[in-house]
Amino acid sequence: MQSCGVKKFIPEDELLYEGATLEVNSDTIVKDKAALKSALEQTLIPEPNKKFLGMRLGLYYYYKAQRENPGFLNRWLNDKFGEEPVYYSDVEPFEVEKLLINRLENRGFFYSTASSDGIEKEEKKVGSYEYTVGVREPYTMETYQLEGDSLMILNDLKPLVAETKFEKGMRFDLSAMKLERERLDRELKQKGYYNFNSNFLIFEADTNQYDNKRFDLYLRLKKDVPEKSLIPYTVKRINIYPNHNVSGDSIAADTVRFNDKNFIQPREELFFKPKRLDPYVLIEEGKNYNPQTSSATARRLSSIGVYKFVNIQYEELDTNPNDSIGQLEANIYLSPLTKRAVRAELQAVTKSNNFAGPNLALTYTNRNLFKGGEILDLTGSFGYEFQLASTDQAGLSSIQLGLGANLVFPRLLSPFNIDSNVFEYAIPKTKMGVDLEYISRTKLYRLLSSRATFGYIWQENRYVTHQLNPISINYVRLGQTSPEFEQILEDNPFLRESFNQRFISGLTYSFTYNGMVDQNDTHQFYVNSTFDTAGNSISLFASSGEGGEANTFLGLEYAQYAKLDLDVSYHFNFGKEQKLAFRLFGGYGLAYGNSEVVPYTKQYFSGGPYSVRAFRIRSLGPGTYSGENSDNSNFFDRTGNIRFEANAEYRFPIVNFLKGAVFVDAGNVWNSKENPELPGGKFSGDFLNELGMGTGFGLRIDIQSFVIRFDLAAPFHDPALPEGERFDFRWDEPIFNFAIGYPF
Repeated sequence: MQSCGVKKFIPEDELLYEGATLEVNSDTIVKDKAALKSALEQTLIPEPNKKFLGMRLGLYYYYKAQRENPGFLNRWLNDKFGEEPVYYSDVEPFEVEKLLINRLENRGFFYSTASSDGIEKEEKKVGSYEYTVGVREPYTMETYQLEGDSLMILNDLKPLVAETKFEKGMRFDLSAMKLERERLDRELKQKGYYNFNSNFLIFEADTNQYDNKRFDLYLRLKKDVPEKSLIPYTVKRINIYPNHNVSGDSIAADTVRFNDKNFIQPREELFFKPKRLDPYVLIEEGKNYNPQTSSATARRLSSIGVYKFVNIQYEELDTNPNDSIGQLEANIYLSPLTKRAVRAELQAVTKSNNFAGPNLALTYTNRNLFKGGEILDLTGSFGYEFQLASTDQAGLSSIQLGLGANLVFPRLLSPFNIDSNVFEYAIPKTKMGVDLEYISRTKLYRLLSSRATFGYIWQENRYVTHQLNPISINYVRLGQTSPEFEQILEDNPFLRESFNQRFISGLTYSFTYNGMVDQNDTHQFYVNSTFDTAGNSISLFASSGEGGEANTFLGLEYAQYAKLDLDVSYHFNFGKEQKLAFRLFGGYGLAYGNSEVVPYTKQYFSGGPYSVRAFRIRSLGPGTYSGENSDNSNFFDRTGNIRFEANAEYRFPIVNFLKGAVFVDAGNVWNSKENPELPGGKFSGDFLNELGMGTGFGLRIDIQSFVIRFDLAAPFHDPALPEGERFDFRWDEPIFNFAIGYPF
């Protein structure tokens, strides 16, 4: 700290400014005095140089860089962290006093006073100021009313003024009056007043009738407001350009009239069918101009997924100033994305069980497949993994092949007639998909799986999203198996049962509330809940098993279960780019009817970069199971039908796009039934003592919300250890996690 001191660099005739304090004295009771003081403290300019652990490092780097030969390192540190010095002589206390009085008057505390006192410490080469304000009793409102004659706009204003939040006894507050003007402006815009703005309104306070600091508040129109600003406008014409060229190149186009709208595009090269685009446009001919309707239309058109730009412009048509209403032409310019695209993804994969290898995926995308905004994705993938090092399983490898197709319709496909106007915020999308996957693992098994889904996605509002898949079918066929894998299944009946359930047919529903979209809010919440059930409908058509065997459908044993997840996150934002992030996750799967256990693909696992980061993926649990006495070192059996996790993280900025974090995680999975092959894995009332816990720190490269994350964590509570030995901070056995995106 001594070596980083800056006293020796301060010029002889200067003092370093240490900041200011503020004392608030009042002759009356002031509501929210702390908030008032906080607002006044913002006027105490300039701000002093920042400190870190008592040191002014930014100022130190600045002074070091001013030397004759500062060197590369000092120049770089000054460029990244340096701060120019703020001296005592830079402060203008009389200007600050004026600002303090101005802020008080804006809040109704007229005739208040402000004074300052400078404090100089020559021996320490620093100086500061103490400010004192004397706050007088504020002026309060007695009445609030609208002034004016019989103009149409005043008739529309009267009911809006009556809906004000202003009330008798309210303190005079300039900022509240500005918000009231903006509210009235928004409300008038929604009534069609296209040319109006909040600056045309003025407040006047009259204190003449009172002698005890009360006032009457009057709202009126300013003089010389343009005539066109005082009349509402209606939309006379709507022109839609479904294939607008941003470059401005002219293309011969025809106009098709559909549902009182003009669709302008080449007839022989029709880009978007008018009947498919029409439901997204909420603007109507003959209706008043409404900016909210325009905003909703732009949002709905952007949600289709085939347009890069959506631009809505209004043009005034010839309007006589004496007319009582004006007319507008709405032009909607839609600039499409590239219709066809091919994307290639190459991954280098490394896993905690020493498997590594490349993965390649090719995706073909066709946007606007049937000229109605449909998006088709065709994906083919290939992956090869091999064991890098192992004492007993050298030479193992895995091949994975996949084919998938997804088709999204930006509208509701249903056998029932559902009016799309029911969905005000956004039109639901219909999504259907088919996937095939083949896996071959040497010395273990070959597995063929297929999946088909049909469902809907829709946004209820800005925060809430629903996803419903009434049809979700999975088929798994376990092919050629090795004697080693057969022995594993023989030793673990639960695992065999989960692989025997080849056919899964059910329904899934997901609810998401995402308050994280408001990035500037102090308190942010995220909630996701998913319900998954299978086997209920096909059980009506199933064939009964003989001799205690499971029921079958089309000759296949099917799964029957219900599963519910709840994922809750909370972020507390404070300071600049600093936040505390918390997460709770709970999940439970219940097998019943035709199933003894939940299918393996539907079970939970714990550990990894998005879970408990001090344990490798699938290496935690179930319960207190350790796996040390098992001949099987693979992780595929370390799952359960119950999962609980809790995470806490402090995130802070380091420099530019580099962020830091310290965190603590806890969690585990359990089985609701005892599995002899996984001793200690059954859920019990002592589950809190069976949580795996760890802590660590991380670095994140955050570039415009694209995040590359590096986390290093070590366990301090391992449930696999004997009771009494579980608390052991193994800082010398850290786990490195690499991931994309924040964990929660």
